[in-house]
Amino acid sequence: MEKDMENEQAPTKKSRPLSSLQSAKKRAEEIRQHGGDLEDGTDDFWVDTSTIPDGWSYEWKRFTVYGQEDPSYQVALRRAGWEPVPASRHPEMMPIGYDGDDIILRKGMILMERPQEITDEVRIKDKKAARDQIRMKEQQLNEAPAGQFERSNKDAPLAKVKKGFEPIPIPED
Repeated sequence: MEKDMENEQAPTKKSRPLSSLQSAKKRAEEIRQHGGDLEDGTDDFWVDTSTIPDGWSYEWKRFTVYGQEDPSYQVALRRAGWEPVPASRHPEMMPIGYDGDDIILRKGMILMERPQEITDEVRIKDKKAARDQIRMKEQQLNEAPAGQFERSNKDAPLAKVKKGFEPIPIPED
């Protein structure tokens, strides 16, 4: 019987149609091949990094909120270099037989891409801006006007701010 199932093919004009059980088994195999996880708690926004083309970065960006698009936000994304990832590039991320728009949407988010070098430049700029904000706040705390925060120890800073820059671990899988 197993040999019969291995040799079974989809119905053609000359072959007889599959039985209900055979159709169900065939569809179950398609789901398994398509990567359908039957477990709860899967990450809907996981992207296999090995499928990202060299020189590009992918990020999920907001597309809709409560079903409403925000055109001005989409314009801002375009100005920052983000473009939709074509669904035709990643058919494994789309439903079987999908024939809609050529974009990848998940729960109001759209998968977008831009050159990796631009993403790296923006990250460096963002880190510098964050560190500058910390320095500015420390300076404001330590430069109190006369008569405020008086101390007998004039050499010690008025405010001690502990800070650290640690990477946040990101799971590989």
